[in-house]
Amino acid sequence: MLSGLDYVFISLAGVGAGFVNAIAGGGTLITFPALTAVGVPPVAANVTNAIALCPGFLGAALAQRRDLAGQERRMWILLPVSAIGGVFGGLLLLMGGDRVFSALIPFLILAASALLAAQDRLRAWLATRTWHRTSGRGSEARLAAFIGLGSIYGGYFGAGLSVIMMAALGLLLDESLTRINALKSALGLSINLAAAMYFVFSGQILWPAAVVVAGGALVGGVAGGRLAARIRPGTLRWTVVCIGTVVGMIYLLR
Repeated sequence: MLSGLDYVFISLAGVGAGFVNAIAGGGTLITFPALTAVGVPPVAANVTNAIALCPGFLGAALAQRRDLAGQERRMWILLPVSAIGGVFGGLLLLMGGDRVFSALIPFLILAASALLAAQDRLRAWLATRTWHRTSGRGSEARLAAFIGLGSIYGGYFGAGLSVIMMAALGLLLDESLTRINALKSALGLSINLAAAMYFVFSGQILWPAAVVVAGGALVGGVAGGRLAARIRPGTLRWTVVCIGTVVGMIYLLR
C-alpha cells in the first residue's frame, strides 16, 4: 500500500517523464525507478509504467499523423508485427517474473541509457546517408524482422525503444527522418498499446499509481511542449542519461 507521500513522489516522476519525453526522450528511466523506489515490485512497476505512459505515445502518433501519408502499405505490414511483438514481450515479462526481470534490470537500464546517449549521433549519421535502401519483398521481410525483435524488447521493458526503431527504419527505408520519426511513433503506440492491453488481464497493474503517473506525465508533456524552444534537448537528454546510468549502477551493485 502506497502512502500519500509515495503518490506525490511518483506524480512528480510522471511530470519529469512527460517533460523529458516531449523534448528529448527517456521518460521511462525516471518513472520506472521511481515506482520501484516506493516499494512496487519490479514486474508490477514495469507493467504499471507501460499503462501510465500510453497516452504519451498516442499524443506523439496523432501529432505526426500527416507524415504517415503514403506509408499505408508499410503500416499494414508493420503495425500487426509490432503489436504481436509487444504482446510476446509482455508474455516473456510475466512468465519470467520478478526474479528474472530483477536480474536483467541493471543491464536493461544501462543499455537504454547508452542508446539515449547515442541518439543524436545516430540521427546525424542517418541524415547524411546518400545511398538508397533496397526495396521489394526481401527488404520488407528484413524490416518486419527488425521491427518484430524491437517490439519484443518494447513489450518487455521499452526504455530506449524509440532509438532502436529509428535505427531499424533509418537503415532500411529510403525516407526523410521526419517520415521515419512519424512511423516510429505509430509503431511505438502499437507496441505499447498491445502490451498494455495484455497487461490489463495480468492482475499486476497498480491502477491508482498508473493514474497518478499518467496525470503527471500529461502535465509534464504539456509543459515540455511549451518550453521546448527554450531548452536545449541535448542538455536534458544527457541529464537523463546520467540519471539512468547512476540508477543502473545502483541496481547492479545491489
